[in-house]
Amino acid sequence: MSGVFGIVSKSDCINDLFYGTDYHSHMGTEFGGIAVLGEEFTRQIHNISQSQFKSKFYEEYQYIKGNKGIGVISSFDEQPIYVRSKFGEFCVVTYGLIDNADALVQDLLKKGVSFTEVSHKGAVNLTELVAKMINQGDDLIDGIEKTFSKIEGSCSLLLLNRDGVYAARDRFGYTPLVIAKREDAYAVASETSAFPNGGFKVVKYLEPGEIVLIRENGMVSKAPGRPTNQICSFLWIYTGFPASSYEGINAEIVRERCGRFLAKQDKDIEVDVVSGVPDSGTAHAIGYAMESGKPFRRPLIKYTPGYGRSYTPPSQETRDLVARMKLIAIKEIIQGNRIVICEDSIVRGTQLKNFTIHKMWDCGAKEIHVRPACPPLMFPCKFCLSTRSISELAARKAIRHIEGRDIEDISEYVNPRSKKYQKMVDWIAKDLEVTTLRYQTVDDMVEAIGLPKEQLCLYCWTGQCPKSDHASSQKKTEALCPAGT
Repeated sequence: MSGVFGIVSKSDCINDLFYGTDYHSHMGTEFGGIAVLGEEFTRQIHNISQSQFKSKFYEEYQYIKGNKGIGVISSFDEQPIYVRSKFGEFCVVTYGLIDNADALVQDLLKKGVSFTEVSHKGAVNLTELVAKMINQGDDLIDGIEKTFSKIEGSCSLLLLNRDGVYAARDRFGYTPLVIAKREDAYAVASETSAFPNGGFKVVKYLEPGEIVLIRENGMVSKAPGRPTNQICSFLWIYTGFPASSYEGINAEIVRERCGRFLAKQDKDIEVDVVSGVPDSGTAHAIGYAMESGKPFRRPLIKYTPGYGRSYTPPSQETRDLVARMKLIAIKEIIQGNRIVICEDSIVRGTQLKNFTIHKMWDCGAKEIHVRPACPPLMFPCKFCLSTRSISELAARKAIRHIEGRDIEDISEYVNPRSKKYQKMVDWIAKDLEVTTLRYQTVDDMVEAIGLPKEQLCLYCWTGQCPKSDHASSQKKTEALCPAGT
């Protein structure tokens, strides 16, 4: 995942850009970058894998001047990318996941286009790829639209030039972009939590495929949105910040509703304590406690200083280290109690088992009931890098054990009313070494979010996704791609 922020102000913008970008720090762990346009472009990129964005940029940003700028917190690519093109100078930041990047790179290489930036494991920097693709258009807008029409996966972007900041949301709306304003400035962000403390108020949620130019005195529509929306459901369940809203729906409220649905399933168990794996499981647990009437307590405390999300680092070794060190168990709350522990999701299950469940058993828990706020993850994300390798997923490990091999048709395991689904859940519960395990259903999760099912990307759980017709960027979603493709 990554997060982006842009601003155009009537005066110097650097302070707002610095803090607005920093409010996306939960979305990525590898690189932070800003580009500012005053009399000329100023660009700074730092590795933030071992330190916070603020500490890397604090000294430098105070000496940068300009009234318009863009910033990014990135999981893989060094950004922003600067381009001196036939359209003039511009800088660009992107976020999403380009599933067909290799094919797009080869196409440009055949046309004589060269790449100078390298990214993860020597691959082409995807933001540079987007910048070079945009430069193939007749103008910037044509370039962005043609680029989006060729991308399989998702890509939203901010582009900074003398005109202002161009904000373009990906064609199917997997990733959000939101515009806000105050008296002296307009800003755009992927996380609305970047706005309130800067005095900004939301004025527009960009539609899928929409392109807007933001200037000092307002915004100008450059390309209309599309009717097809497939925003990532995982934003509400886990990846988004609790104070952020997507399509006008707040993440914290959705998580509380998820917890209520989980509690409604549990009429047959008695517990003493309701808890959540901090921080992302906390709101789910609060909702569970409100619905069940059982006390919410904190048997696990996250040591925040120096530790980010255990989910986002690309290295498994780093993820495990963060997971082990950041959670501290409180024996006085755990000992002798029957505990429900709410979690946003179970991806691999190894961190939950080794660094959460074991700590609670070691502290004398009587029973441990795990309640994930979403269904079993079945497919690696194709659009936002929300989930990774299919072989690592806990549900797939269970299916492999039950079937004795990998199978293509997993429809029975996706159906929560089937015997095979229950057998899979029982296997995961045994592997995690918990008293009981019950997942959220797709229907309850969708109801908790509050959008129509067809407007949500549920690919991680169902294997269904919109299939685009690249011959026309204006066509609606035409089909569902088969599970696993």
